[in-house]
Amino acid sequence: MPKMPKPPVPAALKSPPRRPGETEGQPKTTKEHAAAAGIAVVDWVDERTSLSGPTRWLLFRKVPKGTNWFYTLGSATLFAFLSQAVTGVFLAMWYDPSPTHAYESVRYITNDAFLGEFVRGMHKWGSSVMVILIFLHMGRTFFFGAYKYPRELNWIIGVVLLILTMLMSFTGYLLPFDQRSYWASIVGININGTGPLVGPYLSDFLRAGPEFGATTLSRFYAIHMLLVPGLIIAMIGAHLYLVTKLGTTAPPWLKAEESEELREELV
Repeated sequence: MPKMPKPPVPAALKSPPRRPGETEGQPKTTKEHAAAAGIAVVDWVDERTSLSGPTRWLLFRKVPKGTNWFYTLGSATLFAFLSQAVTGVFLAMWYDPSPTHAYESVRYITNDAFLGEFVRGMHKWGSSVMVILIFLHMGRTFFFGAYKYPRELNWIIGVVLLILTMLMSFTGYLLPFDQRSYWASIVGININGTGPLVGPYLSDFLRAGPEFGATTLSRFYAIHMLLVPGLIIAMIGAHLYLVTKLGTTAPPWLKAEESEELREELV
């Protein structure tokens, strides 16, 4: 009885070609082992999630001529938000959002917790840095004309992100619950109450009632830690999607190159 031919070996199971002078079974170097392990892990994840396509679409895209450091303001703002999120999580591990323990918990973070003063300082000054960066980013977008067609929706999302950033700064200001933050928050809530139509309702929402009381601190903490960051993450996702889909605009001082063939056809 004739022997059946052996089935072909799939390409994925074939061993990689050996280098000149390398014998079969010779152990690879540690660096090659690490590279092969990393590739295997990435291939394993990609086979089950198909993330390589969206990642390539997000990272490998055309960039207009004349791109400079002004175009990094958006990425810097995103990095500032991530820094705020990370430091905020660590601060929340020791912070107690109650009127009787809030100030003492902040004092403990600053004076006694390991690296507490450093983390709180990063969060405190990082909020100011984020506000400055987002204003600079919005200014660059406006003066470069990046709000025009077809990027109007992305400009609107950027305005919403600016408002959410200011709201997060306002709600976080009360959390130390000292004299300065207490009275400054009362002034801010009263200013919001002077707005037309929705002003009084907005003030009642921020105070968690008709008067500034114990539940106001819990309301500010929930808005600062849960509501606003969730909205910001959603808006950032939509913002980055539109930036990747529509691309970025070239600086206004650069003119588009005219094609000689097109000029001859128009003439």
